[in-house]
Amino acid sequence: MCGRFIITDTAPDLVAMFDVEHEGENIPEPSWNVKPTEQIPIVLESAKQEPAVRRLEAARWSLVPSFAKELVSPYPTFNARAETAAEKATFKNSVASKRALIPATGYYEWHTVGTTKTPYFVHSDDGLPLAFAGLYSWWRNPALAEADSARWVLSATILTTDAQGPLAEIHDRIPVVLPEEWWDHWLDPTTVGDQSLVDAAVAASRETADLLSFYEVGPITGNGPELLEPVNR
Repeated sequence: MCGRFIITDTAPDLVAMFDVEHEGENIPEPSWNVKPTEQIPIVLESAKQEPAVRRLEAARWSLVPSFAKELVSPYPTFNARAETAAEKATFKNSVASKRALIPATGYYEWHTVGTTKTPYFVHSDDGLPLAFAGLYSWWRNPALAEADSARWVLSATILTTDAQGPLAEIHDRIPVVLPEEWWDHWLDPTTVGDQSLVDAAVAASRETADLLSFYEVGPITGNGPELLEPVNR
């Protein structure tokens, strides 16, 4: 799973990195402790524009499907299992045409033994940013008036898959980290997504995942670069 991550790149960094053509408003500042329901930067392409325009937008990290009655879900939606995403009502419409990249410098994972949870920081071996395979959705708040600009909420989730190799030593799930050659294909809104597309993305992510490194860190409290300091034992 991926329940906390960090993003230290600024909006201009992300615009350059992902060839973004339109930068949205209120893109979140760098954070060393991003939590579910907080705002995160995502990269998407909208099928409503022809040709599609690549955009950097701020989204709520916990997907709210368009049919939801309320903003807050009774179950967690900050992650979506890649194995079943195309079947689940919450995610299947997003798999079809609302796929996103979620930039990250790395993420935290906890290794649990009995009642003891030890946090680790997972990152690319070369220090380059990661691009998680994500899904997004637009939800209209029925309690707000048509003229209220806040009535539309953009939200997103991160796809996860089974961990393999050394990463499986700390947790059985990992986020799907897409290689750069897959970014355009994953974002293309004219490609109708289904489970086979998700499965192919997972397969493409395996080599990237094998290059990830991790080390133990201290308690994940507060928000600052000190959270990444390794624990020396």
